[in-house]
Amino acid sequence: MHWDEDVDALGLLCPLPVLRVQKRLSETPAGTVVRLRASDPAAWIDVPHFCAEGGHVLLSAIQADGVSTFLIRRST
Repeated sequence: MHWDEDVDALGLLCPLPVLRVQKRLSETPAGTVVRLRASDPAAWIDVPHFCAEGGHVLLSAIQADGVSTFLIRRST
């Protein structure tokens, strides 16, 4: 899948991955797809919760080799 913006949160601990993606989403227009890569295990729980609370669409979530990769579409 295609994404418009990329957020690298590898090596960062909670809550920094969510804060980084939140900041990037706030700087983009509605419909923008952001890829977030995070190594913090808590991101697997935090990112879906962040999307649900903020009304953003979690398009995909994949874990491989200790890295979680999320694709998030910004809401209006």
